[in-house]
Amino acid sequence: MSEGDANERVDLELKRLEKRLDELVVICKQLQEENQSLKVRQDTLIEDRANLLQKNEQVRGRVEAMISRLKAMEQAQ
Repeated sequence: MSEGDANERVDLELKRLEKRLDELVVICKQLQEENQSLKVRQDTLIEDRANLLQKNEQVRGRVEAMISRLKAMEQAQ
């Protein structure tokens, strides 16, 4: 193997590695964007869940109050 062949192989390997590195950089950027999007979505879902839990508690309170009033009306008769 001549020195020229060795240099050519090294150059080809470097180009291959450079191409792969560029691909990895693109993938990394895509993953960062996806991660950010998922974090925003998670925050939204957490907020929605908290709102639903609060509404559920309000409804539970109303239902319990109605039951108490019905029992009071029933006892008054």
